[in-house]
Amino acid sequence: MTAKFFPRISSALSRRSALRLTFAGLVLPRFFTPLAQAAAQEAETHGLSIFGDLAMPEDFSHFPYANPAAPKGGEIALQVSSTSGNQNFTTFNTLNIYILRGDGAAGMGAIFDSLMTGSGNEPDSLYGLVARAVRVSADKTVYRFLLRKEARFHDGSPLTARDVAFSLNLLKTKGHPSIRQSLRDLDAAEAEADDIVMVRLKPHHSREAALIVAGQPIFSAAYYANHSFDETTLEPPLGSSAYKVGGFDAGHFISFDRVPDYWGKDLGVNIGQANFDRIRFEYFGDRKVAFEAFKAGVFTFREEFTSAVWATGYDFAAVKDGRVIRATLPDESPMGTQGWFLNIRRDKFKDARIRQAIGLAFDFEWTNTNIMYGVYARSASFFQNSPMAAQGDPAPEELALLEPFRGELDPSVFGEVHVPPVSDGSGQDRELLRRASQLFSDAGCKRAGTLLSLPDGKPFEIEFLDFDNALEPHTAPFIKNLKLLGIEARYRVVDAAQYKRRLDDFDYDVVTSRFGLGLTPGEGMRATFGSEAASLPGSHNVAGIANKAVDALIEKALVADTREQLTFICRAIDRILRSGHYWVPMWNKPNHLVAYWDVFGHPERSPRYETGVVSTWWYDEEKA
Repeated sequence: MTAKFFPRISSALSRRSALRLTFAGLVLPRFFTPLAQAAAQEAETHGLSIFGDLAMPEDFSHFPYANPAAPKGGEIALQVSSTSGNQNFTTFNTLNIYILRGDGAAGMGAIFDSLMTGSGNEPDSLYGLVARAVRVSADKTVYRFLLRKEARFHDGSPLTARDVAFSLNLLKTKGHPSIRQSLRDLDAAEAEADDIVMVRLKPHHSREAALIVAGQPIFSAAYYANHSFDETTLEPPLGSSAYKVGGFDAGHFISFDRVPDYWGKDLGVNIGQANFDRIRFEYFGDRKVAFEAFKAGVFTFREEFTSAVWATGYDFAAVKDGRVIRATLPDESPMGTQGWFLNIRRDKFKDARIRQAIGLAFDFEWTNTNIMYGVYARSASFFQNSPMAAQGDPAPEELALLEPFRGELDPSVFGEVHVPPVSDGSGQDRELLRRASQLFSDAGCKRAGTLLSLPDGKPFEIEFLDFDNALEPHTAPFIKNLKLLGIEARYRVVDAAQYKRRLDDFDYDVVTSRFGLGLTPGEGMRATFGSEAASLPGSHNVAGIANKAVDALIEKALVADTREQLTFICRAIDRILRSGHYWVPMWNKPNHLVAYWDVFGHPERSPRYETGVVSTWWYDEEKA
């Protein structure tokens, strides 16, 4: 039996993963720099932050978690453990990850620089990369990014403000739908000089709009004058970052080679990072085959998402003699929310009572004990393991936010927040199944013999859709209980490409999803819970949530002035979402379980909000 901790699906498309697209607003420095007349009302800063000052001073030498003496060389080979844009966990057929079409290759974001980049120690800060600084107007609608004149693409051509403006306008009009949505507050991007790009945001823009802009990849305008952006392709595009595309075999592996003369290698944001000469991603359609490949040394680093394998599988010779190391890596960021999400675009799931009844058929306590070795905790919140998770009765601040929507919301929103029930651990809790049966009856479903029919008389059928069978052991007892209730449920595995197409087109009953909104939820909420995203192909709103109260509260969250204010807003949103029973929550754990061949060195301390493996570890020749 296996237990699966689903890899994170991230909406981050920028080069550095630390920010995780939990973008936020900015805090200007407490001083003002005299500028030219056109910029008399602007303040200049070396970075953008949220709800507090930047941790790093101007001209810092390196991030605290990076080792400036780290050697360069060697290779790290790993599996795909997170995706964004059009990427796929098990295959790829295009090197363009910034459009909806195709199955994008892992790691492609690593070849493009951005205006600014994140710190692994700060959940919501950006520091200058291509931009050495940014000047911000007093009303925070105009941002002038001052570019480093030494910035270059890999062919030696200069990276200029024209390329930045071209990239932002291209992504806003032709990019993946989730990118276009995130750039909705971008009004204009123009090159005012070779080294100055002006970005104008719409009035009343979201707090994180400028940071979303600053984190986007920068493309070569000259390259795309002769290449189509909105087509799939296996031609490596022209980049500018520390890595460029190396060898690859579509659907099997892709590698990235370090650029020795990378223009930005001596910047503080890069010192001690990008240490591997080669980063290689291996693709496997079967997780068991992938594990055997790791045991054979085909790839050298593995994050383990399967509790049974972690508990019993690491008894092979290389572990016993110390050639393979097992470790638990801490991560202070929220570990994400995971569950079976019901597609409420389908009539069968429109009634919240039906959705709640389905959730009662899942016995987490039995599953955790018998399949997952008791290592997980039950998830309950859409902001799991973060201060934004609602608890108990609403605080006065939450009630004040919810009260204007009282007539539109379920009364339970104003009481104790919903939590999944605790079963008797038998795998077939009769009391919970009786409650589920009554909820189905209340919703108009009818039982005839062993079969349950929907209110419209059609047989009640549910298909659990997935791209591999790792969750089948968990889903099988769930399905058994659903069948006891009269539902004809089945678990269907399709190939990864078909899975992605069906996901993009919302062609499913139930799918598994995992997402993280970080410590400063913002634009990601609109992409995951917003009504507009519910009808946007390829969006992260897999359940199809469309709730006016949620939309209104998200808009408040996007302009919240303080972290405390944001926290109460998110808790109010959590209460509404949990009362809607849009999902059957799964499980979580607060760390990363990893195994790796003992050929690496790493800094004494890790970043607080990411593992730092690919960015700050290095290949150790002596160990190898």
